[in-house]
Amino acid sequence: MSGGARLTVCATLATFLASCALLPLVDRSTWILQAGILLVIQAAVGAAARRVPLARPLTVAAQALVSLLLLTLVFAHEQALGAIVPGPEAFGRFGALLEAGGDDIGRYMIPAPLTDGIRLMLVGGALVIGLMVDALAVTFRSAAPAGLPLLALYSVAAGLSDSWIDWLWFLGAAGGYLLLLLAESRDRLSQWGRVFGGTGRVPGGPGQDGRTGALAPVRTGRRIGVLVLGIAAIVPYFLPAMDGGLIGPSGSGVGPGSGGGGTISAVNPLVSLQNSLNQPEDRTVMSYRTDAEQTSDMYLRIVALDEFDGTTWRPSVRSITDVPSPLPGPPGLDAGIGRTEVRTRISAADWYAQDWLPMPYPATRVAIDGRWRFEQVGRTLVGDHGQTTRGKSYTVDSLIVRPTAEQLRDAGAPPADIAREFTKVPGSLPDVVRRTAQRVTAGATDNYERAVELQDYFAVNGGFTYNTEVQAGSGSAAIARFLKQKEGFCVHFSFSMAAMARTLGIPARVAVGFTPGSPAGGGSYTVGLRDAHAWPELYFEGVGWTRFEPTPNRGSVPEYTQDTAPVGGPSDPAAPSASASSAPSAAQPSSSESCSAAQRRDGSCGDTSPAVAGETPDDGPPIGGILLVTLAALVVVVVPLLPMMWRRRVRSLRLGPAGRTDTDIGARTLAAWREVTDTAWDHGIAPDEARTPRRTADRIVRLGQLEPPAAAALGRVARAVEQVLYAPRPVPVAGLGEDVRHVYAALHAKVSGPARLRATLAPRSAVRVVWALSRRWESFRVRLRERWSAVLARRSRPHPTGQES
Repeated sequence: MSGGARLTVCATLATFLASCALLPLVDRSTWILQAGILLVIQAAVGAAARRVPLARPLTVAAQALVSLLLLTLVFAHEQALGAIVPGPEAFGRFGALLEAGGDDIGRYMIPAPLTDGIRLMLVGGALVIGLMVDALAVTFRSAAPAGLPLLALYSVAAGLSDSWIDWLWFLGAAGGYLLLLLAESRDRLSQWGRVFGGTGRVPGGPGQDGRTGALAPVRTGRRIGVLVLGIAAIVPYFLPAMDGGLIGPSGSGVGPGSGGGGTISAVNPLVSLQNSLNQPEDRTVMSYRTDAEQTSDMYLRIVALDEFDGTTWRPSVRSITDVPSPLPGPPGLDAGIGRTEVRTRISAADWYAQDWLPMPYPATRVAIDGRWRFEQVGRTLVGDHGQTTRGKSYTVDSLIVRPTAEQLRDAGAPPADIAREFTKVPGSLPDVVRRTAQRVTAGATDNYERAVELQDYFAVNGGFTYNTEVQAGSGSAAIARFLKQKEGFCVHFSFSMAAMARTLGIPARVAVGFTPGSPAGGGSYTVGLRDAHAWPELYFEGVGWTRFEPTPNRGSVPEYTQDTAPVGGPSDPAAPSASASSAPSAAQPSSSESCSAAQRRDGSCGDTSPAVAGETPDDGPPIGGILLVTLAALVVVVVPLLPMMWRRRVRSLRLGPAGRTDTDIGARTLAAWREVTDTAWDHGIAPDEARTPRRTADRIVRLGQLEPPAAAALGRVARAVEQVLYAPRPVPVAGLGEDVRHVYAALHAKVSGPARLRATLAPRSAVRVVWALSRRWESFRVRLRERWSAVLARRSRPHPTGQES
């Protein structure tokens, strides 16, 4: 197999292996076979175009055209001319599929169903990446930069997948890239015709076929590649790291250790929570039994988001320890506060792989098998070394805390450390947030009344609407937009109330988890994806972290927020609706003759609080936006590599085979000499046109500190140039290209790592492109002036009548 064919096969295989990392994202894998067939056809077109040969840009264009025809045949053949030639209707079909695919991505959890839109994104994305890899590695003979598109493809899968065999996809993608690098290295070694390591035997010598020495570096490269892959697959197991969603499966873990070792890092739950609420099928996440008399307060809390940086709310990076038994007492809870201890037995679904352990707050004791760690400030349990909730059954002892309104009203000032950490607001928070909080709580006399008024502002009398289809966002600008548009879901309500409470000096954070779920008969309850929820927790000294519920039509109103009507706001001391938690995600308003604030907040009044909005259309990602993002990504990836690609292209042209005529011999020899001087320039030895070739060679040997073999090769090139310049009939010199490459390797090995990197990615000789463009521009201006002068001269020439034109 030739070097070009081997590169083509390895480039296609590398793209295919990287695409396999996307397999866990959908529930069917038939698309990968389709993508593999199209990748092979795309690579074959490129190989044929290079064999013609076509110019490199034309080769890439031919592959892109054939890829478009193939995608048309597969996805838009009914709208295409002859089932393969795309027209306006076919492009409209592509746009509709991409729009539907974007909507499906936001609608479904992983693994998502293989809809036509998602299939187009997967197959089309694999073809685009395959085209980029083939163009860089094979057409432009630069395999190293081809790792960037492969990394982009793998990163999408790594950021979304929760499969337990993610390490296998990593090995496949990394192994494919290493094969590509080895294939290119073998091809380059075969062109040198020399042995660099191994036995030192000369290829083609007596009793040899020339392969033993040439393959020695390749074998060394394979051993290094296998070693590096093994290290990369094993080392992350021992590193402390945590990522993934809060509601949907994540499957990642934290590092090893005991005692105070390890940390838990920050994540963003927004997209995961919104996707869970918008699932077309309310899949059961877990079921539980409890000895609590009422389940309205049985919120299953996952984690607390206590850091607000202006962009999003997230959990702070904190230390984690072994799980103590019992757990330490809840912070700030005094002995005089009413409480009831309950026991809850929870069973997670087999498909639900979550790092954090959902459990009632505050838990006092947890009995669960597996590797779990405890984070004390948020009172959460987190899986260690990939431990998840998948199929777990566990028992949680917890407290149902029942403070009175009077106890909350009489709460003292919070401790300095809690006040300092949990009242921080970013400088980017718009003033409208603080002004609205002050306006809503203008008549309140203490933090308890301020908190209740904030809750009722969102849930009762502020005119807000619950809608899970609105634009997502949790930063400062999103909060200001939510206060203006007054439409959102639990994330917007809880994040906004917590931010407003902090501006009033009330310590606040946001909890994420599930509402109590629905009765399933026999004393058990089920919790589904649509029970996913976020709510604010405010700190009151003597009571601790206290739940509030600002989101209309969700969860249940805490009893301690209904005892006293907030100042200036409509309220009723009526008890909370008994059905508030029975079906929190699908509660329908019912009419009544008298409607209290609590009933309006729970959606019990047919004429006040709107039902969950689901009619708002989601236009999905605009096609123009997709194209702009794609173009921007290509610019970011390709533009920095242009100097390197230009330099490699020029080198291959200069060192190509020489013709038989004197003119061809002279041109090729002078081109090889220009390559020598440019190579020296790239490695820090500026050209000196005033010197003769021999003196220039001596200067390069001296400044580059070349060894005798490289110096001899440079001397042969210099003598060949002098022969072309001064001999009557130049004679072709064999091995000229090999000598130039030898000089390049020697200079490259002598410089430092940063200088070597600059010589590769930003070669100094690339400035010749700028000079050439400048000369062409100046020539164009001269021609333009001459033509304009000629036009003016013709116009000023006198007519036969003697008059000027």
